[in-house]
Amino acid sequence: MSGGAGTSASSIIGDLMGRATIVRVVGLSALTLLLVMGGWGLFWSQSDRPFEVPAQDFHRFPGVSGPSHVTVVPPKVPTLWRTYGQGSGSRLAILLTDPDSCWLGLAHGLKSIGVPFRITRDVREALSHQAVLVYPMISGKVLNSEELQALAEFPKAGGTLIGVQVLGGGLNQVFGFREAVASRQRYDLTLAAADPLLAELTDPQERTLRIGVREKHLEVMGTYGYTDATTPLARFDDGTAAVTQVAHGRGRAYAIGVDLGFLLSKGYNNRGDELVRTYDNQFDPTLDVWLRLLKSIYRTAEERAVTLGTVPFGKSLSVMLTHDVDFTQSIKNAVVYAEYEKSQGVVGTYFIQVKYIRDYNDDIFFNDEGVRDLARLAELGMELGSHTIAHSKVFDQFPLGTGREAYPSYAPFVKSRRIALNASLLGELRVSKFLIDHFSGQTIVSFRPGELSNPFGLPQALLATGFRFSSTATANNSLTHLPYQLTYDRLTDSEVEVFEFPVTIEDEELPKLGDRLPQALELAGKLSRYGGLVVVLIHPNVLDHKLAFEKGFVEGVRPYAWFGSVGEFGRWWAARNQVQVDVARDSTGMRVTLTAPSSVAGLTIEVPNGWELARSGSSVRGLEQQGTILTVPELQGTHTFLLTPRAHVPDGRNVSTAGHRA
Repeated sequence: MSGGAGTSASSIIGDLMGRATIVRVVGLSALTLLLVMGGWGLFWSQSDRPFEVPAQDFHRFPGVSGPSHVTVVPPKVPTLWRTYGQGSGSRLAILLTDPDSCWLGLAHGLKSIGVPFRITRDVREALSHQAVLVYPMISGKVLNSEELQALAEFPKAGGTLIGVQVLGGGLNQVFGFREAVASRQRYDLTLAAADPLLAELTDPQERTLRIGVREKHLEVMGTYGYTDATTPLARFDDGTAAVTQVAHGRGRAYAIGVDLGFLLSKGYNNRGDELVRTYDNQFDPTLDVWLRLLKSIYRTAEERAVTLGTVPFGKSLSVMLTHDVDFTQSIKNAVVYAEYEKSQGVVGTYFIQVKYIRDYNDDIFFNDEGVRDLARLAELGMELGSHTIAHSKVFDQFPLGTGREAYPSYAPFVKSRRIALNASLLGELRVSKFLIDHFSGQTIVSFRPGELSNPFGLPQALLATGFRFSSTATANNSLTHLPYQLTYDRLTDSEVEVFEFPVTIEDEELPKLGDRLPQALELAGKLSRYGGLVVVLIHPNVLDHKLAFEKGFVEGVRPYAWFGSVGEFGRWWAARNQVQVDVARDSTGMRVTLTAPSSVAGLTIEVPNGWELARSGSSVRGLEQQGTILTVPELQGTHTFLLTPRAHVPDGRNVSTAGHRA
C-alpha cells in the first residue's frame, strides 16, 4: 500500500510501540545520569540488595501476612476473529479482508456502542446481510476480481456497503470518487452541514474531528482522501473527502478514508499522543462520533436493527462517584463523603492507597486507625478499590515482579517523585488487594493507580491478580466517553477480560472544583445525548468546596442519570458485553432473540422506529417500552419477544406504548 497509510499488524505495532521505545531510551539515559550524580536509588531497586525501610517507618499488623498464593500472569493468546464469527443476517457484517490488522479495536468499539455484528472472511456470507462493512481495505491485493464484482453489485441490489480504505479494485465509481490519495499531513475532518445520518451530531466538537494536533509536531496516522467526491459526508482539511456516500436506488455505498480499527486502538490503548488535545474535564467524543456514525448507517440500512443501550434501566447517563484516598486526612474525610452518598442512595467507589510505609509522599495512614475508617466505609455500603501502595509517578516503569510478593516483606519505598525502591507491578496489585480484602471483608475488583500511571503490562497483571475493572485512563486521553475492553500489553491483537472506565471529571485542575459545577453539568448534559459515562474523581483531602460540588452535581444530573459504583456498573457492563442480539422477520412481525450468558438487570435495547412490543409471544418478563427504548428488568439465558408494526390512530398519531408490560 502507498503513502504510509498501511494496516499490517507489524506496522501497527511498530507505530504503537515507537513512543514506548523512546521512553525506554530516555529512561536509560536518566539512569546513567543518576548514577553519575550519585543517585543510587534506582540501582537499589533493580539489585539483589533491597532498600531496608527503617522499622519506625513501617506499620506492622500483628499476625497478618499474605497473600500466600503465587500469582502467574497468563501468556498472551491472540484473539481469533472467529470469536466474533457467529450471528444471524440481521447483524452488521464485517468482511475482514486482512486478519493482520486492527480488527479487534473495531470489534470492541462496536461492542461499546451496542451494534450487533459478526465477522467473516467469506464475501458471499457477508453479502447475505443487508449492511456490510469491509475492513481494513478494499483492494485487488486482498480480494479477487469475482469478489470485487460481487461487492460492486451489492449496493445496486439494495444493500449498504461501507468500505474502509477503498484503495483499488475498480470500485471508485461505486463509492463515488476519482482517486484515493494517501497522506500523513491531514489533521482534521469536518462533517457535512446537513445530512440525516448526522442529525444527532450537533455539538461543534462532534462536527470537527481530529486526526492529529498540528501544534504537537508529531507524525499523525496515515489517511486516504478521496478526490472529486460528489456528496461527501465529511471532508479532510485539504479538501478531499474523508467519507463519501453514493445512493444506488435503495442501496448505499460509503467509503471511509480512516483506518477506524487503528484509530480506536490508539484511543483504547492510550497511545494517541498526537491526537490528544486535553487531559480531562472536557468533551472529546472523537471515537464516539465514528461509532455513532456507523450505528446510524446500520440502523438506516437494516430494518431489523436492534441495538444495545449503554446505560442501565433506560436512563441516559451513567455516573460513578469515585474518590482517591491517598493523603493522611483523606481517609477520615472519606467517611463524610460516604455518609452523604449513603443518604442519597448512591454507592461511591473509594480507591484506597494502602500506605503502611512512611516515605517521600506522606506519613503512614493505613494503620490501626486507618483500617477502622476503612471498615466504616464498607459498613456504609461503599465499594472499596485499590490505589496501590507506593502511589508512585513511575508505577508505569515498575518491573513485573515475581508474583510472590506478600505483606509484610513487600516494602516499596518512594524516595522521590521519580525514584521508587523495592517495588513491582504485581506487588502493588496483589498486596494492596490482600490487605483491603482482609480488613474490609470485601473482595475488591476495581483498581486505579496513583497519578493514573499506566504500565503497558497492566491489563494482564490486573487479570492475574483478580481485578476486573480499571479506571486508569482519562476520557480525553482515551478519546471516548464510553467504557471499553482492555488488551494485552495495550496492543492490538489479544483481548483481556478487564474493562476500562475512564475518568471524565477530576478535581486537580484550576479553577477549583467547587467553581466548576456549571461546566461539569454542561458536560454531563452533552454526554447524556448518546448514553455516555461520567466518572467523577474527587480526592477527599478537603470537604468544603469539593463536597459542595458533589452535592450539586448529584442534584443536577439526578433526573436523567443512573448512579453506581465502578464494581456495580462494571458487572453490568461485563454482562452486557456478552449479550447477543438477533432478529428474524416473518409475517407476524420481528422476533428478537436475546442471549445473555450472565445475569444482567436493567438491560436497555433500542428497537426500530415504528415498531412496538407485542402483548403476547414474549418469554421475557416485565419488558417496558418507552418510545424506541425497551428495558429488560432481569435477563439470563436465551429469550425472545415479538415486535409488530405500531398501530396508528385515525389522526395519524402513533399509539403510545409507554409503560407497557409483557
